[in-house]
Amino acid sequence: MNRINLHRFIMTIITIAAIGLTIDSIQEGWEFWVNPILILGTIGLWVLHFMQRHTEDIREAIYLGFGMFMALFHGVHETSLYDVCTVILLMFVLFALYEKIYVLDLILIEYFLIMLAQFVFVVKPENLTLDAVTVSRLVLQLVIVLSVYSICRMNVTNRIEQREEVERQKADIEAYDSDIEDFLSNISHELRTPVNVVNGMSELMLKKGAGSEAAEIKNAGIRLAYQIEDIQDYTECNRSKVMLEEEDYISTSLINDVVTSFRLVDKSRDIELVVDLSPEVPMMMTGDIKKLHKIFRHLLENAVKFTKHGGIFVRMYTEPEEYGVNLCIEMTDTGIGMDLKDTRSVARGMYQANKRRDRSSGGIGLGLFIVHGFAHRMGGFVKIESAKNAGTTVRVTVPQKVKDAAPCLSLSGTFEGDILFHVKPDKYKVPRVRDFYRMMAGDLAAGIHVPLYSAESVNEIERLMEKLNVTHIFMGEEEYKDNPEYFDKLSRGDMVVTVSASEGFSPNLGSNVMVMPKPLYGYPVIKILNEGKDAMNIEFADNTSRPSFEGVRALVVDDEPMNLVVATGIFRDYQMDVDTASSGKESVMKVRNNEYDIVFMDHMMPEMDGVEAMKQIKMYAAETRKELVVVALTANAVSGAREMFMREGFDGFIAKPINTADFERVMIRVLPGRKGGRS
Repeated sequence: MNRINLHRFIMTIITIAAIGLTIDSIQEGWEFWVNPILILGTIGLWVLHFMQRHTEDIREAIYLGFGMFMALFHGVHETSLYDVCTVILLMFVLFALYEKIYVLDLILIEYFLIMLAQFVFVVKPENLTLDAVTVSRLVLQLVIVLSVYSICRMNVTNRIEQREEVERQKADIEAYDSDIEDFLSNISHELRTPVNVVNGMSELMLKKGAGSEAAEIKNAGIRLAYQIEDIQDYTECNRSKVMLEEEDYISTSLINDVVTSFRLVDKSRDIELVVDLSPEVPMMMTGDIKKLHKIFRHLLENAVKFTKHGGIFVRMYTEPEEYGVNLCIEMTDTGIGMDLKDTRSVARGMYQANKRRDRSSGGIGLGLFIVHGFAHRMGGFVKIESAKNAGTTVRVTVPQKVKDAAPCLSLSGTFEGDILFHVKPDKYKVPRVRDFYRMMAGDLAAGIHVPLYSAESVNEIERLMEKLNVTHIFMGEEEYKDNPEYFDKLSRGDMVVTVSASEGFSPNLGSNVMVMPKPLYGYPVIKILNEGKDAMNIEFADNTSRPSFEGVRALVVDDEPMNLVVATGIFRDYQMDVDTASSGKESVMKVRNNEYDIVFMDHMMPEMDGVEAMKQIKMYAAETRKELVVVALTANAVSGAREMFMREGFDGFIAKPINTADFERVMIRVLPGRKGGRS
């Protein structure tokens, strides 16, 4: 019972007692002037209660005082001698709920004062016969009062001790949580640092022409970095400590993330990925883009992990709301599915379909729980529809603000013509994959308002071409290989023929057939519809080219030599002039003796940490009126780390291992248009 409900309960008992005492007073002919006090006092207490005037302790003291006044008024009359015990017992039981020892002591003192008044001032000697029965009754009442007082006192003492113990345990838990946060920060730093070196050095090796071994090292490093993040995210979701970092983002970058991730999947798996991006999704929204990327990654990894045959269907669309939109993400697979018990267990904690040590599915079983945690923290929800051996659909809905309401996919001008979608009816072993492609094509055509027709054979294509103004034909690799000469001939005319094919495919020599690398999704289709045969670079890359920061003078500060090598190699790819410092003290000295535009500062360093070094650099820049940006470049990437660094005074935050997309986004924000352009 909370305190307000407790007060309401006590007030109800006091009201009933006041009504009973008023009636008793009228019947016994007691002092009439007290009755208005009882009635008005009770009303006043309710007013005080509902208005919540004064502090809680003062209100409780007033309730107690009024109750003791009623007990005193009742007890100082001759007819109440043997009823005092009952009233005092009610007082003990009622006000013991306050859990305050001094209240019980005051009530006991009042009992003795009332009894003293009875024998000294109230009861007439001729009306009191101190025989054995009277004395035994009075003694019994005294014993009962003292017994109930002792019991109530022990109960209150026990409750106080229990509350203090709970508070001590809570304090211990909070201290433990604080220690856990420090541990996560430290372990994140210690693990991310070598992972950053592995990923960065393998990337540099690949740029120098290293073989597939370097690529495998890099992929393993990326996987390890993700698993470190997953453990950290799981802990934060489990403790409801997830912090959001809102920023503006291009909505189609989420789909690009899915496409890029799927291309890293084991090619031996016979899985099709179909991406259905609604053209009406706003071009730019505001939200926690990093957590949305992680939601997509976990959903895709989970779908791939438990799907051996068939395909995965990704849908992204929005529902307009007053605050912006609800961003809806659906991931449907044709995998092994889950039963009702499994779907319920996902939201409660770790779930993994195969917990044996020899499992082939991989992963550490945290993905869907993290998805639930992130979605709920964003104010959204997750719905899972699944059945054993019938696939799974996970639907995530989160509210987002709209920055640019323009459609993310649109035709550049008035489109004239008809589109054919050529898919063989018996192409896929799992029929649902064909349905995935049809839904994607239909939704895209409806979203951009162009006519789309399905053709299952060459004969049907010929028939439709006689009736319609067909300008574009889209098909799969198998459909092209069944009739390559026919489609090559069409492509040499005005017809735009496009094949969605796997890596390594190329049309026949002399053919004008265009190739869209799998998986199939909206952006390359729109680009081909807009530009026809002139379409180039139909791979999606956030609709932006790689930025260049030519001439930017940068100082990288880190006490780990290999981190300096990695950062220097990455930053020089952007045409930056890079210098290094191995400590906070050295960075301060170099800033005083050289000219820099930006400083990338590590956090945890001996002698002088990154925060102190940043403050000294900022102070020097202010004194000399220099424009100098300081960005935290650290492996300390627990949730809320970015806010902490920004509060300390950093201009930006980049986590290790360095993600080039994050790096570019931060650089464009902290150095808007000052250096270079886009290459």
